[in-house]
Amino acid sequence: MQLEAYISDLLYRYECVIVPEFGAFLTQTTSAKINERTHSFYPPKKVLSFNQQLKHNDGLLANYIADVEKTPYEDAVKKIAKRTKALKSSLLEGEIIRFKNIGNVSLNKDGNLTFEPSYHLNYLTNSFGLTQFVSPNITREVYKKEVEAIENVVPITITSEKRKARPYLKYAAVAVIALSIGGFMASNYYVGQIEQHNQLAQEEANTQLDNKIQEATFIINNPLPTITLNVAKQSGNYHIVAGAFRIEENSTKKLKQLVALGYNARKFGKNKYSLHQVVYSSYETRLEAQRSLYKIREEHNNDAWLLVQKLN
Repeated sequence: MQLEAYISDLLYRYECVIVPEFGAFLTQTTSAKINERTHSFYPPKKVLSFNQQLKHNDGLLANYIADVEKTPYEDAVKKIAKRTKALKSSLLEGEIIRFKNIGNVSLNKDGNLTFEPSYHLNYLTNSFGLTQFVSPNITREVYKKEVEAIENVVPITITSEKRKARPYLKYAAVAVIALSIGGFMASNYYVGQIEQHNQLAQEEANTQLDNKIQEATFIINNPLPTITLNVAKQSGNYHIVAGAFRIEENSTKKLKQLVALGYNARKFGKNKYSLHQVVYSSYETRLEAQRSLYKIREEHNNDAWLLVQKLN
């Protein structure tokens, strides 16, 4: 089983992919960067990291493997456990585990896992097709110095004899200035007339609108009673999934059960596999969602898992 291939697929869509009893691969989005010294431009990307404290199975990796390989969920869990056991044995023997396009994992002197991320693949889908590039240095100052050198060698001068030889240029310049001033004044006058006309038209339209509103105003002697509905709108990109059902009636049944138990449950629509999802609730932060997930697993459903997805 190519475990790293499945992890790599999930890193495009999720911020956390947990390998049960081994650790979690995390992603964090960083903005574009510029190296002024080397004139290099770097696009936005997802930075990879590893946390060996997150080992509990959240169902994400196992569900994905079961769907791709068309096997039961329990078989997928057993395959992951078998591969994880082999990875731990290799680490104890001093080997470096290389996850293709993800990074290398090894043991340090203290017996803790260390992770060296790979930079060959950008998991940020919004940056698809963008690569690093280097812009050549601009040589604007060099050209400026060359022009100044040419001006010093070949100066441009106008002698008094040439001015006297062409007296009509003086009168032509005066005529151009007079026409420019006249055109400017005429333009200002025309613009002023247009603004005044627009202002009068706007005032007339406002008056007509006020009259129509007054004509349409009426009074109801016996108005209906006011009803106030308090609707709690859920928000956040972190959702605890209770289950996904191929038949919508089963998802409705599951939703009623959770609401009866006091959960703020709701339907979350279909996923890419056309399964109807039901979630316990949605949360603004990952920490808040993780705390609720642990509590739900202890008290109600050990198979609940965390989904990271933006609300439509």
